[in-house]
Amino acid sequence: MAEAANLVGKLEADVEIKVSAEKFHHMSRTVSYRKATGEKSVQWSSGATLLASHYGVAIVCKDRVEEVEPEKNLITFRVIESDLLKMYKSFVSTIQVTPKHGGPGGIVHWDLEYEKVSEEVDHPESHLQLSVEVSKDIDEYLLTE
Repeated sequence: MAEAANLVGKLEADVEIKVSAEKFHHMSRTVSYRKATGEKSVQWSSGATLLASHYGVAIVCKDRVEEVEPEKNLITFRVIESDLLKMYKSFVSTIQVTPKHGGPGGIVHWDLEYEKVSEEVDHPESHLQLSVEVSKDIDEYLLTE
């Protein structure tokens, strides 16, 4: 039997954005990214997230917001219902947007913490890549808004 420590993981990624950290953070708190992402990969709506492109099928996640710190442009979500929970006992995503020092734009930092149900389950690199792509899509959308 695998030790629990081998099943627990954390993945992180940073994405440079051109819009302000505050503007990006505000968008990440809105009810839908659908317009910004062109429906190609993700849709957040009323606590549900649709993840499609990287899993090959639509996976609906019901999220609970666990933490919001507007002064830090930080939001933490926990998946509470999803087929994703067949692969992961727990799945928590944190997004924090930090302004760039001395210039426009900012850095979007994604932090995914999870516990796999078994050693056979892959680490969620595709979910992290999806988060990076969505961040870029939102940045481009906000630049044209």
